[in-house]
Amino acid sequence: MGTDIRGLLRVTPGSPVDLAAHPAGATPGFDGGKKRAKEELADMADDLAALQERLYAAATAGDRRRLVLVLQGMDTSGKGGTVKHVVGHFNPAGCRIRAFKAPTEEERHQHFLWRIGKGLPATGEIGIFDRSHYEDVLVVRVHGMVPQPVWERRFDEINAWERALADDGVTWVKVFLHISPEEQRERLLRRLDRADKHWKLSPNDISERALWPDYRRAYTSVLERCSTDAAPWYVVPADRKWYRNWAVSRLLLAHLQEMDPRYPAAGYDASDLRAKLHDERLAAPARD
Repeated sequence: MGTDIRGLLRVTPGSPVDLAAHPAGATPGFDGGKKRAKEELADMADDLAALQERLYAAATAGDRRRLVLVLQGMDTSGKGGTVKHVVGHFNPAGCRIRAFKAPTEEERHQHFLWRIGKGLPATGEIGIFDRSHYEDVLVVRVHGMVPQPVWERRFDEINAWERALADDGVTWVKVFLHISPEEQRERLLRRLDRADKHWKLSPNDISERALWPDYRRAYTSVLERCSTDAAPWYVVPADRKWYRNWAVSRLLLAHLQEMDPRYPAAGYDASDLRAKLHDERLAAPARD
């Protein structure tokens, strides 16, 4: 459990990115198998839950900190599965989950960061984004929805916005779930083989595969231009679901441990209240 998972998966700010150098089936930082990964996940669960409770409690005393997990990746890379897994570690009452689909008519008439800002977690909460503001430099670029100068300037807007939020107490954990086209094909076929999974697939999922090289270039630009000291990106190989879950959980644990939220001091004298509870004169009268 001592591996520096952040150092292994982090995209160094300002450095070029070659996704071919990150095999989607690799397991960086982990040399075991599925069984051991599940055992380590179980070991992490209590620590993650305790840290979440401390973060939530600290906010009641004015601590402005919160954490946002951003999940991006190609179709079937496991964004939804990761959300389900992550929520399993935490008290759902302290989580704010947002799945950012195509913008509504109202959202299209606002600045592209408007709807994302509305979905941010409150202080003390953990936010989980299934897709995010990065769709506005990914999908819109690949499909030519806006002119290049528009999506080009959004990189700087995103960096400035994330920096400002980091200064206000937001810890960013931005994860690119890196799946191979071969694994995606197998997952799409499995969905087609099961009638109870057909709802998760649309014909567009198949046609989008033809745009894989375009998406690869777009994601490379995102990783290169928007991995900053304030909000770095992490590339998590996602062909193996069990590794994906292990790696994202380790990233969350590492960030929460670094945040080290503390329970606030009580605003009363606990010994005095304890004494009052033990005082026989204040005991509830016995019932008949």
